[in-house]
Amino acid sequence: MRKRPLSPLRLVGLCLLILSLSVAGHSQRLLTIEQALDIAEENSPTLRDTRMNLERYQQNLIAQRASLKSRFSLNLTPINYRKDRQFENRLSQWYTNESFSTGGQFMVQQPILLTDGTISLINNLSWQDSQSSTGDMETSNRSFQNRLYLELSQPIFTYNTRRMALKEIEFAYENAYINYALQRLRTESQITEQFYRVYSGQSSLDIAHEELKNAQQSYDIIKDKVEADLTARDELFQAELNLATAKSNVESELTTLENAKDQLKKILGIPLDEMITVVTEVTLKEVEINLGQAIESGLSSRLELREREIEAEQLEFEMIRTKAQNEFKGEVNLSIGLTGDDSSLGQIYKKPTQSPQVMITFAVPIFDWGEKKARIKAQKIAQQIHEYQTRDAEIDIELEIRQAWRQLENYRTQISIAEQNVENAQLTYDLNLTRYREGDITGMEMNQFQTQLSNKRISYTQALINYKIQLLNMKILSLYDFEKREAIVPMEIKN
Repeated sequence: MRKRPLSPLRLVGLCLLILSLSVAGHSQRLLTIEQALDIAEENSPTLRDTRMNLERYQQNLIAQRASLKSRFSLNLTPINYRKDRQFENRLSQWYTNESFSTGGQFMVQQPILLTDGTISLINNLSWQDSQSSTGDMETSNRSFQNRLYLELSQPIFTYNTRRMALKEIEFAYENAYINYALQRLRTESQITEQFYRVYSGQSSLDIAHEELKNAQQSYDIIKDKVEADLTARDELFQAELNLATAKSNVESELTTLENAKDQLKKILGIPLDEMITVVTEVTLKEVEINLGQAIESGLSSRLELREREIEAEQLEFEMIRTKAQNEFKGEVNLSIGLTGDDSSLGQIYKKPTQSPQVMITFAVPIFDWGEKKARIKAQKIAQQIHEYQTRDAEIDIELEIRQAWRQLENYRTQISIAEQNVENAQLTYDLNLTRYREGDITGMEMNQFQTQLSNKRISYTQALINYKIQLLNMKILSLYDFEKREAIVPMEIKN
């Protein structure tokens, strides 16, 4: 005799029991969209990388600013011994010199940002014991020597390299800040989209469970009718097929949901084996959006345009460097100080010697075969290309905002239509369920009405989600929150 299989309801109950036992030792985390964004702020891999890059440029900027302050250094030479034989041209004879010395140098250097010069205070203190012999003649000297002087080195007729280097590092830091801020906005968009994808999967799974419940109910009705010989057995076969299809849909939707959850976990930077369930309320909240205000806010606030401004400044710096190639330039070196020497350290400045020094040098280019002219022309073309790209970027921003605004209007219409379709599909299903129980329609026809109702519910949920995501997209594109009626500041830059 053929064994009777488990009823579908018992089978589903057994599966749910096994699933609940398998996750009994794991806590289920309920996530709202706000909590998901907070988690991503700390754990998101992409945000982590851009945040670390921002910190790197910040440290570079701190180091560059520190290099503009006074620099103190001490150089020591504890031992310097030398013995060699040399020829003295003045006396036309050979002599042997043996010397031993020790000394040190203390120096304070102060860069001058305004003029790109450097002013230094230097003190050299040394002691030496020197002996020289020429034939039968020997001389020796033991003395201290100290030289204290102030020195100024100033480039002239050229650009300020120190100020330009500081500005470039400041721009690099601001660019890193902009990249971080933009990544935060992109991450918010990705998380929101993936969050609602999980929510959509949960809703679809609920609808699939309800479809399974209805299919089970239809199967029980037909089974009772067949056993009472009130309907043909082929209707039972169709009901079994509908029930099997409903079970398959539940498994398929469950797989899709778990895959969507894993993607959300990856974006959030949380372990893939952690159990999560998203919680949110997806309802239509009409938000009035002024297109002109959105475009104006986007063109005045978008960080991509600030990136373009920084690129223009960097191209200008590159032009300055290009023009400085083979240029006429010079350098002025001034120093003034006192030098003293004596065998006694206390008498070293008894008879000091003033030691001023003035030196001016020039680099005069003569002919470069048109190299400089060609490089300047190439750089001007690069600047023109950047101007065209900036104008195109402004047009693209306005175009994106216009398209987002039109899409929002379209989604409002779709939501209204989808809502009406759900109501009509529900009424149609309820009406035909009664007809099905009375035997007026077949199981195949009833399954079509069930599928229609499920599809309309899914379409309505997806229309609401599309509207929510597009509303966020409008906020990101215009950097203006029309729900709260306030401008968006992605983050405050640290000074």
